[in-house]
Amino acid sequence: MPENGHQNLAMVTCTAPVNIAVIKYWGKRDEDLILPINSSLSVTLHQEQLKTMTTIACSRSFQQDRIWLNGKEEDISCPRLQSCLQEIRRLARKRRNTGDPTSDVSIVSNKVHICSVNNFPTAAGLASSAAGYACLVYTLSQLFGVEGELSAVARQGSGSACRSLYGGFVQWKMGEWSDGKDSIAEQVESESYWPELRVLILVVSAEQKSVGSTSGMHTSVKTSQLLKYRASVVVPCRMEEMIRVIRQRDFQAFGELTMKDSNQFHATCLDTYPPIFYLNNVSHRIISLVHRYNQYYGETKVAYTFDAGPNAVIYTLQEHLPEFVQVVRHFFPSEANGSEFVRGLPVCSADLSEELKRDLNMEPTPKGIHYIISTKAGPGPCVVEDPSQHLLGVDGLPKKRVVSE
Repeated sequence: MPENGHQNLAMVTCTAPVNIAVIKYWGKRDEDLILPINSSLSVTLHQEQLKTMTTIACSRSFQQDRIWLNGKEEDISCPRLQSCLQEIRRLARKRRNTGDPTSDVSIVSNKVHICSVNNFPTAAGLASSAAGYACLVYTLSQLFGVEGELSAVARQGSGSACRSLYGGFVQWKMGEWSDGKDSIAEQVESESYWPELRVLILVVSAEQKSVGSTSGMHTSVKTSQLLKYRASVVVPCRMEEMIRVIRQRDFQAFGELTMKDSNQFHATCLDTYPPIFYLNNVSHRIISLVHRYNQYYGETKVAYTFDAGPNAVIYTLQEHLPEFVQVVRHFFPSEANGSEFVRGLPVCSADLSEELKRDLNMEPTPKGIHYIISTKAGPGPCVVEDPSQHLLGVDGLPKKRVVSE
C-alpha cells in the first residue's frame, strides 16, 4: 500500500476490464445479495481498448467518503457502493484480527476518496458497471491489503462485475447457498488460450439505455415465463457445451451457441410485460448481415452477441477479420476516416468481390454505426505502478485533467 507524505495519504490506482457474456446473466433470485437465477460465461476484453481506471486514497484527514465518476462527484450512499466498501473493510479488519502482521488496520477506519474513469461510453450496453465495480473492489483490496476470493464482493456491486476480476474466459457459478458464498466467478481458460479469437464492438449508440439492467431484470423475473424455462432448462446445458467448445477452440460451435443465447436473452426481454426493447433497427440489420455473410460461405465465420443495449459485439477469427470489417464498412458507410472508424487493434485492408456484395443483398445504412472498437481477450485487473497516472492529487481531490475529461 503506497503512502504519500502529504497528510499520511495512502493511494493506489488500478485498472479493470470489460467482459462480454456469451451465456447471458439476466435475473436475480436475491436482489440484495445479487444472486443470479442462472450461471453465465463471458470473455474478458483487453484493457488496451476498454477499461476502467480507479484511484483510491485514504487519509485520517478526510472528513467523509467521496466518489467521482468520469469527472463528476456522485452520491456515495448508493447501497451497492456501500456494500462493497463495508465488505472490504470487514475483510481487512478480519485479517488484522487473525494476527496478520502485514495488515495495518488503522487505515481501515480512515475515510476514502475514490476517482474512477472509463475510456468507453458509460451505461450504453458496454458493461461499464462490471468494469467499474471490479476496479473498485480490486483497488480497495490493494489499498487495505485484502487477499483471496474477491468476486463475491464485486458481485454485490454489479452481478457481472465478478467476471471482470479474471482474464480470458470466465464463468459465474450461480451457486445454491442462501448466503451467496458459493456464487462466485472462476476462470475457465486464460486470455492466451485462444489467440486467434478476435472481437469487434460495433458502436451503434453511446447513449444511456432507456431501461436499466436492474429494473429490466426485476420486471423479467416477475413476468416472463420464458425466463424461468431458460434458467432452469436451457442455460445449464449451454454452460456445459460452451465450456467444452471453448476448450476445443471450436469456433463454429462457439459462434452458433453465442448467437442463439443472445437471441434468447432478447426474446426474454420481449416476453417481459411490458416488453423491453434493447435492440434497434441498426442492431437488427447487423444480425441480418452476419447471417447472410455466414450463409454465403456455408459456415459460421462471424458471430454476434448483444447485451442490454443496441451495440453489437462480434466474435470472429483473425483470418476472417479484414474482410468482415470491410463488409461492415460497405453496408454501414461512415463519414469517419479509417483510424476514426476502426479504433483499437489494427485491421488489415481487404477487397470485397462483387459477387459477395451482390449475394449479401442489403441496402447500405449510412451512419448506422458510429465506429468500431477492434480488440481481443485480455487479462484481469492490474495495479498501475506509475504514480503520475493517479487520478487524485496529493490533496486527495481529482486532478484537473480528470474533471475536464
